[in-house]
Amino acid sequence: MESTPRPMSAKVQFRTIILSDLHLGTKDAQARELLEVLRGVRCQKMILNGDIIDLWSLQRNNHWGPAHTAVVRRLLKMAEKDGTQMIYLRGNHDDFIRRLIPISLDRIELAEEHIHESADGKKYLCIHGDVFDTVTAKMRWLAILGDISYQMLLNINRFYNRWRAWRGKEYFSLSQAIKGKVKQAVSFISRFEEHIQTLAQRRGCDGVMCGHIHKAEDRMMGKVRYLNSGDWVESLTAIVEELDGTIRVVDRAELMKLITAQREAYELHKAKQLVQSVS
Repeated sequence: MESTPRPMSAKVQFRTIILSDLHLGTKDAQARELLEVLRGVRCQKMILNGDIIDLWSLQRNNHWGPAHTAVVRRLLKMAEKDGTQMIYLRGNHDDFIRRLIPISLDRIELAEEHIHESADGKKYLCIHGDVFDTVTAKMRWLAILGDISYQMLLNINRFYNRWRAWRGKEYFSLSQAIKGKVKQAVSFISRFEEHIQTLAQRRGCDGVMCGHIHKAEDRMMGKVRYLNSGDWVESLTAIVEELDGTIRVVDRAELMKLITAQREAYELHKAKQLVQSVS
């Protein structure tokens, strides 16, 4: 017996979307840009992999605006209306949920880590990754000081890139450039990735999906596939799983191209249906 074809949708369909490091509540959170993406996609599962709401920043300077509220509302609507399974994993900036986990509320689950099984049967350990950061885990005061320094760098970066835009040049991340030049930072990232790989192997997983270091990645580390979703402060990246199980890292520009193309195809489809109905 043939299955009934699924009606065409105006939204891009994914099996899974993994987001991390939105840092809602900070001045540099790209909430409007994220909201535009969220309104154009549907998925069966959404994994929010830590640092979604930045409590550290909210306690210092409250930059929570209407767009930040709209992002939260859209995520809740995806769970309620679209039937999306929502997995919220604790990060270091939103560790206030630690006292609640593990807990399930209808389609919303709060947890420390999550094992995701893709459509092709592979298992991925999903974890924010801050537990492998010695400074974050054991020296909170130093981590907060580092976060304040990072926010100051973003402020400088904002003005610098306005000047670059005026000169017709593309966006440049000062923080990523500094990390690339400082040997200790490069060494930390390497150790971070190695620890993540080891944990994934211990969990019997084929790969790992994390965030925390704001550096999008997709590569093999030995037999373990290492994926990092980056952030929505500078890189504006995510991990997506297609309906057939294909997993990849995407940026906002690619997602918006897919969303625009899907909307145009949907409008064309509706127009053809209208012509056929009146002919």
